[in-house]
Formats: sequence, structure tokens, C-alpha cells
Amino acid sequence: MAAGFPSPGPELDAEFVIWPADREIFRIHKEKYASNQFNDSKIGDARFSPIASAGGKPIPILYGGETIACALMETVFHDVPHTPGFKSYDKHNLEGALASVLSPARDLQLVSLSAKALRKLGITRARLLDSDAADYPYTRSWARALHAQFPDADGLRWVSRQDDEAHALVLFGDRVKKNVLRIVYPSTNILNDFKTYRQLLELAQLIGVDIL
Repeated sequence: MAAGFPSPGPELDAEFVIWPADREIFRIHKEKYASNQFNDSKIGDARFSPIASAGGKPIPILYGGETIACALMETVFHDVPHTPGFKSYDKHNLEGALASVLSPARDLQLVSLSAKALRKLGITRARLLDSDAADYPYTRSWARALHAQFPDADGLRWVSRQDDEAHALVLFGDRVKKNVLRIVYPSTNILNDFKTYRQLLELAQLIGVDIL
């Protein structure tokens, strides 16, 4: 662990929250993935993925949000700087990006990463959820530990760093089978679907970004 970054202990004390069956999950993903397909590769550098089991087997991961705005902020607009004035986003970056809406067929049991729950886990939101990419190797160690120590955990849930009016979640594909995530609407290409693209433009205007 990096100096000063808390490591997960061997006996973590977690709080759980329920994501009810039929509650929608919004997802932004690349076109190579089906709407409810998990990423089971070792490729990537995200806060809670990629991660692997103690034996080195990749744990499939799927990220989502409780609103389309949350999903867009956590993906498309994730790296927009917090600066005043003109900010641009290259429209070509949206090529091959899809939006999907899923609905679980059963209740999902998620480890809560709320401020109160993090106190019991022994790490602050600032370190686990608000830290920058340089700390991702350490935040992933917490995801691995929570997955390993709580075999009933279907994933993790937290208030989005990018959209603090909504919850984000990550699901473990070895616990949530693909057929549990029902497809509410077929995947839509963000650039080609009028409704989704309009939502993106409205969000861009709100955060001061011009799509060029």
C-alpha cells in the first residue's frame, strides 16, 4: 500500500443495502458489450476494476447508475475538469458508445459505501471514492477485499463522485448472472438516438461543456 493509504483489514465490518428487483440500472458501455454483459477482462484502470480472485481469475464487473445523468457523468464526462469558462468535448469520442437500461430480476444485496458505512469499514470517502486515478490500485484492493470477505455481496453502491444527486454501483459477475439483469430497452447508440443524445446535450449544457 502507498504510504498513508489505509489497507483493508482481514475482518471488515460492512453494511448492506438492497437494490430492489425491477429498479432500473442505467449503463453506458462500448458496443462490443451486450446490454447486460459484464467485463471479464483484466484490461482497464478504474476505481473498482479490474479485480481478480485470490486464485488470479478475473472477476467480471458491470458499472451502472440510478439515472442516465449519473451513468453519463461516470463515463462520458468523467474527466471534464472543474474549471470555469469554455470546456469542449470531442463528439468523435462518442462513436461506438451505447446506452442501456437494465432491471434486476431479484433484489441485489450491495455493500454500502455511504459516509456512515465507511466509518465502520475504516476508510474515508475522500480516500476510497474521491481520490484520483493514481490511487486506483489501492481502491481496487478494497473492492477485492469486500468481494472476498462477503460472499453474499452482489456488488457495491455509493453516492457518485461525478453526480452527487444519484447512486452509482458496481456488480460482481460471479454473483449476478447475466440473465438476472433483464434488458428494459434495447441498447441505443448515443449519437444516433435522439432522446439519449438530447439528454447528453442537456447535461453538457448544465456542466458547461460544448460538444464539438
